[in-house]
Amino acid sequence: MRHGLALAAAMMFTSGIAMADTADAPSPERAQILLFDAVKLGRTDLLPAFAAQKVDLDAYDQRGFTAVILAVYNNQFDMLEALIDAGADPCKADQSQGNTALMGVAFRGYDALAKRLITTKCDINARNHAGQTALMMAALFGRTAQVEMLLEAGADKSISDSSGRTASTVARSQGDTALGAHLEN
Repeated sequence: MRHGLALAAAMMFTSGIAMADTADAPSPERAQILLFDAVKLGRTDLLPAFAAQKVDLDAYDQRGFTAVILAVYNNQFDMLEALIDAGADPCKADQSQGNTALMGVAFRGYDALAKRLITTKCDINARNHAGQTALMMAALFGRTAQVEMLLEAGADKSISDSSGRTASTVARSQGDTALGAHLEN
């Protein structure tokens, strides 16, 4: 039900922007919220209306996520592409833990999104507030394909987090001895 209401509001938003009278357009704050809803729903067709209202593509939602992170968490590949094309920063970390979209995609397991994010030229070894990298996240969740993609892109498997764990020790702590051995230095 919530997504239906968000979609209806977003459609009203775009019709308001299309009209010459911008008094019908939502407030900048409401437009920002509508962007996040449109991203979750994969409504790439609404992005031009948000651009017309100069909505900040790199702003944080109430939970501290960017539009790019929301696109990734909701498996919205086309939206991720559209956001990047529109100038959104694919490298910007979330507010609470400092996780990037590339770290988050390991949690969700979306390999196609991981592959696309790797091509964005973000720091492949970026660390969150706990010192963890995307490679460590991929190892944590047993995302073997993502581990391989990250290694091919130059991820450093010798990096330790703030607890002294490497991607190898993270994999082993999850019982994945084969992946742990593969990630040994």
